[in-house]
Amino acid sequence: MKPSVTKSGDACGAEIKFDLSSELDECTFAEIEQAFHDNIVIYFRDQRLSNERHIELSRRFGELEIHVIKKYLLPNHPEILVISNIKDENGENIGLADAGLTWHTDVSYLKKPSRCSLLYAKDVPYRDGKPLGDTLFTNTIAAYEALPEIMKRRLVGLRAIHRYSERKRVANSPRPKLTKTQLDQTPDVAHPIVRTHAWTGRKSLYVTAGECIGVENLPHDEGLALIEELHAHCVKPEFQYRHKWQVGDLLMWDNATSMHIATRDYELPERRLMYRTTVAGGVPF
Repeated sequence: MKPSVTKSGDACGAEIKFDLSSELDECTFAEIEQAFHDNIVIYFRDQRLSNERHIELSRRFGELEIHVIKKYLLPNHPEILVISNIKDENGENIGLADAGLTWHTDVSYLKKPSRCSLLYAKDVPYRDGKPLGDTLFTNTIAAYEALPEIMKRRLVGLRAIHRYSERKRVANSPRPKLTKTQLDQTPDVAHPIVRTHAWTGRKSLYVTAGECIGVENLPHDEGLALIEELHAHCVKPEFQYRHKWQVGDLLMWDNATSMHIATRDYELPERRLMYRTTVAGGVPF
């Protein structure tokens, strides 16, 4: 079976029809990887993946990261981060309940941010027969290319400062507060505002309001204003794709060329359970 790619018709996103539990030879993997680079967000419906297969598939794209919040790593499979609103018998969250509720790109606060993330839907909330908890993605290549030339020239050489502890959280977040050890593991880091993709060479915007705290060599207020302006530009509707989840979806996105946000329009007893792996990347340039 060869993979069949159907584009979403939006600024990014494509469905690939392929059984990921089957043999994935080098030629087939290369086709999937190319579709990934072409579409930024790709997804596979109706998958039945063991934890081992999820991890094995993810490793085809590179070394896997272990998330800094150890509490929600899947027992015996630390490569998998559990994202869920489900609680255990003691009323404790079994996973990150507020993951991704603001626009962001995964682990941009690291010196080597992740290449991509793979999210597998184990349980999806429904109401009146409709899925809840959509995820929105925005194409930051398209956002960069739509900038006026005067802004592109202004951004040459500028680097934004990313800080993990500044990421916006929802009110009354159940997420545990960062410890000193975790903060020490995630010092401030500066990345180019205009990032070049390591595989395709295409340029994209790489900046997030709420996590980027300034711009090197710019006055504080000027830097923050530029970050806010670029962030607002990136998340315009014309650059977006909205994914409506189904149980068995395996979806992956390129963290160098997209931002995403999760929609929290569900509450228990509406259950959401996702398993996420994250592939390490290189130093942005």
